[in-house]
Amino acid sequence: MHPKEMQKDSPAAIGECYCSRLFKLEQAFAELTPEERYEKRLEQAKPVLDALLSWANEMQVKTAPKSALGRAIHYLQEQWPYLTRYLEDGCLELSNNRAERSIKPFVMGRKNWLFANTPGGAQASAVIYSLIETAKENDLDPYRYLLWVLQNAPQLSETGKAWTEKLLPASALEECYMPQNR
Repeated sequence: MHPKEMQKDSPAAIGECYCSRLFKLEQAFAELTPEERYEKRLEQAKPVLDALLSWANEMQVKTAPKSALGRAIHYLQEQWPYLTRYLEDGCLELSNNRAERSIKPFVMGRKNWLFANTPGGAQASAVIYSLIETAKENDLDPYRYLLWVLQNAPQLSETGKAWTEKLLPASALEECYMPQNR
């Protein structure tokens, strides 16, 4: 550990600074439309990402691979294609924190769900959990949305190949929405 006055210029602090800049930019872009956010990211965030990758490549040759910083740099380089995907669409997020929070209840309760002891049971559980989280993310009442999907899926499945698109949240009836959000 370096003394406090040396820590701010340490390689780890420099790497953290790049990340902090990216998150501050995302905060500034939060109220923009996805199209505007896409443009601003290309204009402002992409240069920061380019500088971060350049710094990581430079630091990789100077850092012991098994050190904490070496492992962090290796992880960054391995995950780079996934990290930069958020530049491709203004609807994507820099962080996966929201997705992690969405699955946390299921991860925490997995011992309670040992009844899904067959591949079919596990797949059915995954479908239901996905529908519930999708409903929550789209301000739908999960119970009402599930009821609507389960009531409409059988007859829609006979209408052609794109039948599942008719069950997406954008097609949900007004009564599927949370009362306070409409």
